[in-house]
Amino acid sequence: MFQRPRGTRDFSPEEMAGRRWALGVLQNVALRHGFREIQLPTFEELELFTKKSGPGIVEELYAFKDKGGRDLALRPEMTAQVMRFYVNDLSKRPKPLKLFYFGPCFRYENPQAGRFREFFQFGAEIIGSKTPETDAEAISLAYHQLRALGLNKFDVRIGFIGIYRELLRRLKLSDQDSAIALHLLDKGDVDGFRRFAAKCKVPEKMVEHTLSLRECKGGPEVLETVSIGPARDYFAELVDALTALGVDRWQIDLGIIRGLDYYTGMVFEIDAPALGAEKQICGGGSYDLVPLLGGEEDVFTTGFALGFDRVLLALEKEDVKIEDTPLEAYVIAVGETVRKKSLEITNRLRESGISADFDSMRRSLSKALKYASLVGARYAVIVGEKELLKGVVTIRDMRSGEQKEVGISELVGHLRA
Repeated sequence: MFQRPRGTRDFSPEEMAGRRWALGVLQNVALRHGFREIQLPTFEELELFTKKSGPGIVEELYAFKDKGGRDLALRPEMTAQVMRFYVNDLSKRPKPLKLFYFGPCFRYENPQAGRFREFFQFGAEIIGSKTPETDAEAISLAYHQLRALGLNKFDVRIGFIGIYRELLRRLKLSDQDSAIALHLLDKGDVDGFRRFAAKCKVPEKMVEHTLSLRECKGGPEVLETVSIGPARDYFAELVDALTALGVDRWQIDLGIIRGLDYYTGMVFEIDAPALGAEKQICGGGSYDLVPLLGGEEDVFTTGFALGFDRVLLALEKEDVKIEDTPLEAYVIAVGETVRKKSLEITNRLRESGISADFDSMRRSLSKALKYASLVGARYAVIVGEKELLKGVVTIRDMRSGEQKEVGISELVGHLRA
């Protein structure tokens, strides 16, 4: 017997109903915020992901050679793909360009609760704008999406990785060494950071100052401890924009250092405490990937990715009811002579926008009704020979058990009532 690969999942019809509903909510909120949807390939050239991803991502890639000898990889995330698409085909469009997308991503990591080798992301990007309002709009979209799903217990934390990049620049660290240092800080590996800083001959005073920044959390007042003035001015404008956009709970947390190496300015994360150790459900920030992907100019972008699977798990932890779309009508033919008519009735219901199925196994009435109950049908539509002669069918309410005869011409209106 074949088993599914480790770190992957199968989804039942009931689970897919919930996933479709949740995705629909995310998409609708994005559309209301002026974003437009794109779709991206599942695999890309390997170098797209190795060129600017952090060391942790590169180590987890599913990479392979195709039959033509080309080095390819399943996508570990989708931001680099969006910017590749932008450089190739979208760069002449009016700015800002607001895009969203959804799909599976792949990383070879140790599967555990809330962490899989195949996982799903919903992402959004605002391309071509570098203002506090742009950053606030990205945070606002993620915030209002989670609220629309019904999630109540989540924390929005906002940082500024530009502070760390400026410190590392002053220390004259190479791009590669800076990436390693930021990766260690992002993972909270304080001892590893100390060892690496010592190897790079970073003064102990600067090491302690850098580590102390990670503890700066709270309101705008925490920025008074930051020696880099532009960060303070930026956050003041960001806070005003967030308030105007209805984002009413957040905190500044300079301990946020995104593991992907292309973030340059604002970074943010959203946590769902109910998930425990794997509580992060969203992460993003501002960056400029265009020059690295062959673009001719700097194009600043702000975006984020929602961990779709973790968001659903957080909803489950909060007992949020995920909407389902049950089968509205199950049509049962009682007798050979009415079988064709039952199919016609099923088709008429479907064309009228009513979800309908029919008994294709030619079961007895009692067994067909039992099946209708098991699949959660709202109504059973019983097509009998005698009733058909009168131009009626019998409708059975599968919740109450009540039955009544309804004219075939009135069936659609009755089911919609």
